[in-house]
Amino acid sequence: MSDLQFARGQQWGLWGLLLCMLCTWCLGAPSPSPSPAASTGSKLRFRLAGFPRKHYEGRVEIQRAGEWGTICDDDFTLQAAHVLCRELGFTEATGWAHSAKYGPGTGRIWLDNLNCRGTERSITECASRGWGNSDCTHDEDAGVICKDQRLPGFSDSNIIEVEEQHLQVEEIRLKSVVGGGRRPLPVTEGLVEVRLPGGWAQVCDHGWSAHNSRVICGMLGFPSERRVNAAFYRLLAQRQRHSFGLHGVICVGTEAHLSLCPLEFYRGNDTARCPGGAPAVVSCVPGSLYAIPSGQRKKQSSTQPRGEPRLRLKGGARLGEGRVEVLKGGEWGTVCDHKWDLLSASVLCRELGFGSAREALSGARMGQGMGPIHLSEVRCSGREASLWSCPYKNITAEDCSHAQDAAVRCNLPYTGVETMIRLSGGRSRYEGRVEVQVGGPGSPRWGLICGDDWGTLEAMVACRQLGLGYANHGLQETWYWDSGNVTDLVLSGVRCTGSELSLGECAHHGTHIACKRTGTRFAAGVICSETASDLILHSALVQETAYIEDRPLHMLYCAAEENCLARSARAANWPYGHRRLLRFSSQIHNLGRADFRPKAGRHSWVWHECHGHYHSMDIFTHYDILTPNGTKVAEGHKASFCLEDTECQEDVSKRYECANFGEQGITVGCWDLYRHDIDCQWIDITDVKPGNYILQVVINPNYEVAESDFTNNAMKCNCKYDGHRIWVHNCHIGDAFSEEANRRFERYPGQANNQIV
Repeated sequence: MSDLQFARGQQWGLWGLLLCMLCTWCLGAPSPSPSPAASTGSKLRFRLAGFPRKHYEGRVEIQRAGEWGTICDDDFTLQAAHVLCRELGFTEATGWAHSAKYGPGTGRIWLDNLNCRGTERSITECASRGWGNSDCTHDEDAGVICKDQRLPGFSDSNIIEVEEQHLQVEEIRLKSVVGGGRRPLPVTEGLVEVRLPGGWAQVCDHGWSAHNSRVICGMLGFPSERRVNAAFYRLLAQRQRHSFGLHGVICVGTEAHLSLCPLEFYRGNDTARCPGGAPAVVSCVPGSLYAIPSGQRKKQSSTQPRGEPRLRLKGGARLGEGRVEVLKGGEWGTVCDHKWDLLSASVLCRELGFGSAREALSGARMGQGMGPIHLSEVRCSGREASLWSCPYKNITAEDCSHAQDAAVRCNLPYTGVETMIRLSGGRSRYEGRVEVQVGGPGSPRWGLICGDDWGTLEAMVACRQLGLGYANHGLQETWYWDSGNVTDLVLSGVRCTGSELSLGECAHHGTHIACKRTGTRFAAGVICSETASDLILHSALVQETAYIEDRPLHMLYCAAEENCLARSARAANWPYGHRRLLRFSSQIHNLGRADFRPKAGRHSWVWHECHGHYHSMDIFTHYDILTPNGTKVAEGHKASFCLEDTECQEDVSKRYECANFGEQGITVGCWDLYRHDIDCQWIDITDVKPGNYILQVVINPNYEVAESDFTNNAMKCNCKYDGHRIWVHNCHIGDAFSEEANRRFERYPGQANNQIV
């Protein structure tokens, strides 16, 4: 065969192969790749939308066949986010968001069950259910967080970045133009200014409505708006030059963010145009927490009665955030996150005196509650005055678990308290000596706080004021940190309850400094953390296991060594006779977001030969018998605890075990069980006379270890003792009932539904 014949044979072989492939395509043979579409018919376009976000994050939207739509979060992964971020011109993804974190979109849901390897050049190469084939709602819209680094040479002809991205409203503020001198914070009235990528600009008031004002006030942390003297501001505006960046704002009033409203942006040389108009002005109504100056807030709250709250936030690291709890039937419970969204979360935030919701969180992001789950599928329109006015579903235990507790982060007004405190000398921004600013506006100066009596409660307030979350430790000695430039002590005798918004609201010595130990080495310090533990006692188990035992003295030598008996036991005729003990089991759960660890390190643990384990804490729990008026008649305590994970939730592994000098602590999602039949798990009631009493158990009574919430550390039960038997009933966590229910409890409800033990 000649070379020409061979070449022609090769040519015909290639044509034959192409013809076979074409015939196979015509006959409808399956494609080897599960691509969502072989051809979209037109070029896809992408954009990031929603709020609150920066230019590199948001809800992913795709334009196909001229129609914009979203992506469902079912089966969405970081690999899919990588592909989408590259489609948007970024190098890679750093995260992704589910459940419409950036707000629900509109239009078609183009892709569902998207499955990418992460190496695809286009989203069309990923597997899915096909274009437009979805069983999702916009409450499941997916979002991405891209690395803020552009692909070199990327052509963004398929990216829509004009109004949706580059002209995103990034921040809002009120500019006060009336009143002389330094105005008190927060500012509640002024010109509306929005921060665009090019800087701050004002909003033209053409068509401005009360609905727009309501959205602005919500973003600024205020629950509602009020009318403003527009004529005065228009007169004032004639004397000033303005730069407008936004007009045509049309809100309905339920939006949690201005970016959800239809907006029109000024372009190019039009920034000074607002013919016949003036800057938009808004006046907001502050919530009750901010309506009173901080110096008077404590006095006002103690003198003015308030209605009993029906909503509260628990477990949040900062003010205005936490697990949502509601009061129903006199008992506090949680809300299931089914259909929990920004509209419902904003109604709750405004009812609590804050602004609109910044985030509606699901999946027990602020820790799990304990007790009943009262509400599910709360569906607010956003116009309701109370969460209780919204439609909701009563649920059973099978419908939802505490792993699905709803939470929220609310918008707060700017008060400036974080500028009055700072940390110095620490290894990171979360720790250091506490420095506070004192003096008037004309002569401010920074100084240190005396470490005398400084503890966890004071450190909690300092970390909250700093915006750094919880307090891990309140330190009275800080000699191991750099001394810095500030050496003067300006505050002493600081005592906080833990609920204050700033150290300025705590009691202290005033201008007179009285400090036992002077010098920077004894200045107060803190170590803050974004997460903390939260211990709660299983109160029902106490009620179920309580009983009386007359225990012989010869079996109580170890307990006497640990000071677990009443004082009269010292004068007993050892080893003859007995002590009467009220015994019960205690099961201590850690429902926080960080493990509970003993304050003392392993080097200072004490070996107890009699019981055969190391003691890691001096006092971990107080057990008390009180009269109805609060007088203590008997007490017990676990003098030193061996902390470990006895059992855990199904998906949690044990981390701590006391045996063989092991690490001690309680893991998040685990509990430490102390059975009724072990030493010191009792109260010595030998000297208690018959009568009506309250059994009280307090965990971590001296606040030695930081927790996110100390209000749930106490448990109370009603007791009736007739000298032979004891009735224990109505056991509950101290803050589980309403105020009225607690008052009825303290009056002792009698013997109805008592348990005889």
